[in-house]
Parts: sequence; C-alpha cells; structure tokens
Amino acid sequence: MSRVFTAIKLIITVSIFYLLFRYIDFDDLYAILAKSHGGYILLALLAQLISMYLAIYRWKLIMSRLKFDEKSSFYTKSYFKGTFFNQILPGSIGGDAVRMLDLVQKGYDKKDAFYGIFVDRVVGLVGLLVLNLIANNLFYDTYPSWLYTLLNIVTLGGIAGFTAMLYLDKLTFLSNIKGLNLLFRLGLRMRKLYANKAVLLKHIAISVVVHMFSVVAIFFLALSVDVWMGLHIFLIAVPPVFLLTIVPISLAGWGVREGAMVAILMLVGIAKAKILAISILYGLLLIITALPGAWIFNKYKNINNKKATL
Repeated sequence: MSRVFTAIKLIITVSIFYLLFRYIDFDDLYAILAKSHGGYILLALLAQLISMYLAIYRWKLIMSRLKFDEKSSFYTKSYFKGTFFNQILPGSIGGDAVRMLDLVQKGYDKKDAFYGIFVDRVVGLVGLLVLNLIANNLFYDTYPSWLYTLLNIVTLGGIAGFTAMLYLDKLTFLSNIKGLNLLFRLGLRMRKLYANKAVLLKHIAISVVVHMFSVVAIFFLALSVDVWMGLHIFLIAVPPVFLLTIVPISLAGWGVREGAMVAILMLVGIAKAKILAISILYGLLLIITALPGAWIFNKYKNINNKKATL
C-alpha cells in the first residue's frame, strides 16, 4: 500500500511541475539558478538551521513537561534523523515515526511519545498561523482583498480549532466512544501540559520565531536571484505555502510548494521563473539541512549492527 501512495505522490509531483513548465521557460529558470548569489544562499542556510534548532528546543521543552528526561543531544539527533526521512525518503517511514521510535527505544511508552510529538506538531502549526495572521493584518494592503480575507478566515479558524482542542477533556462522553476516546485523552494531556497558560504562550512564541527564520531563509533566497522585495511580502505569502505542503499529497512537498509559491507571489508582480527558482532553491536547502540526519542514522545503525554481532 505504501508503494501505491508513493506512486500517487510521484504522479502529483511530476504533474504539477509539468504544468509549471508549460508556462515557464526552462532556459530562463536555468539561467536564474546559475546566476544565483552564493552569499545570500549561505545566509539562507544559516537562517534555516537556526529555525531547526529552535524547533528542536521547543520539542525538548514539550517533552520535558511530559516527564521525558533526555539530553538536548538526543532531541537534536532524533530531529535531524526525522528531517532526513521526511526530505529524502518521503515514501518510506515518516520523520515523526522515526522520532517516536527513538523515544520508544529509550524505554518510553509509545502512546506518551506519540502525544508529545503530536503536541509539538500542533503547537508548531499554531505558531505558523499566528505569524501569518499578524503579518497579514500589519500589511493588509499588500495583496488583493480576497486573499487578505481568505487568510484571516483560515488562520483564525485554525487558532480557534486549537483553542477548542484544549477543552476536549470537558466532553466526557467522548471517553466512551470507540475511536473518539483518543480525542478525550488528547484533551486531558493538553490540559495537563498547558495548565499554565504562560507555558503555552512561550511555546507558541518559539514556534512563531521558528517559522520567522524559515521565511527569512526564503527571503535571502529571493535576494540571491535578484528579487528585491520587502520581507513582509514573504511573511504573508510563505505561511500558506507551508500549510499546503503539510498535506501529504506530493513527494516531500515538491510541486505543491512550487505551485503555491508561484500562484501567490505572482500577485505582487514577481516573475514566475524567479519564483520557481526561489522555491527550488528552498527545496534543495531543506535537503542540505537534512543531510546530517543521514550521517546520524548511519552512524547509530552501524553501532547497533556491531552490538548485534557481539
């Protein structure tokens, strides 16, 4: 079944790129990529790495409150491995499954590990919504009014959904319904984890900064291909792109990310070929930042193999 899903993702990815290249000259794209400025690309790499380390810090804070007693080095290695599996092997084991397996191998309960990673994902998503909501309303006249309204509806709806999640434990009848009792247990854990709302605000604030640095990375990539637009252009445009790439319908977000970025950024007059170049560079940047995870995975795989032969 996983092969079927992978094949479907591949078809969707290739189809989107085929449609994009019908309207974008490949020679123009190649010329733009070839002339991209290495200095700005290095700054983008630095910004993306800062984003990753902040995300690791957030995950550690969440797991610590759930009584997971591990050092920062464990979360760093596990997160990079998860990122590697997400970026390089999208048709195989997901990065979250890798992180959960690492925790289980340390002796923690599988359900507890799942909830911790799930909360980390959800809080990260809320941070993305908050960042987009703030930018969209601070610079409300940047994009067409219909996009401004749509983004407000989506972001406010998502934040409201998260708020409702914090009170799922109040719906006690869910505990007796098979399948829905998972929501009740999630509500209990969320209530316990965020009994102190200051902690919740801290985690969301970290998430906002995490995504801010990812947007800054894309901003630097835009500068590398001579797109001289203000940072606020990307603070509004990029979060919706990230939201769309969360939906697992393509290989590591390829195709969906490019199509969405072209559709949104062309509204402010950026040339399609340059937008596509920015998106491709960002995809390559994500692969580069995931490579340490490959080294970590192979290192510990070899260590485990040696132990098994003793």
